[in-house]
Amino acid sequence: MNQQLLTMVNGKRERRVKISITLLRIFIGWHFLYEGVVKLYNPDWTSFGYLASAQGPLKPLFALLTQETFLDWVDALNITALIVVGFTLILGIFERKGALVGIGLLSLYYLAHPSFPGLHQINVEGNYWFVNKNLIELVACILIYNFPTSQFFGLGYFMKGKLTKIENYEMD
Repeated sequence: MNQQLLTMVNGKRERRVKISITLLRIFIGWHFLYEGVVKLYNPDWTSFGYLASAQGPLKPLFALLTQETFLDWVDALNITALIVVGFTLILGIFERKGALVGIGLLSLYYLAHPSFPGLHQINVEGNYWFVNKNLIELVACILIYNFPTSQFFGLGYFMKGKLTKIENYEMD
């Protein structure tokens, strides 16, 4: 009897965790998608200002990307990656790949403007010390990568045994 109760309690706890991670996945997906769409439909948007004001250890790389020969590509790739990550996380299909791309983007965003002590924070909403929004969202994407929920809620649920097997095989 105690074993059945324990199994039931663990099942409920596991379901709550899946729901929580699924909500996190969808909200982060929305954030990525929204950022990409806003940039796509704003003809004046460019990553130039963000890259030109970069600080930290990769400042020379980000300064290189502000050159006219690279900037259009950087802008297009950034918008595309944001939208793709958004769709994969919201829809729950290829979410691990989307999470990896999100981790890469957020790593670059963090390294462009790290919240290291002694660096003057430019264009930020608060006062950070090592940990900022980009780093928090990056860790959340790591969680999503390690605990995918698309087979629980998302297109992966409807494609059990098809695309999700391909995704899991490629990522392991």
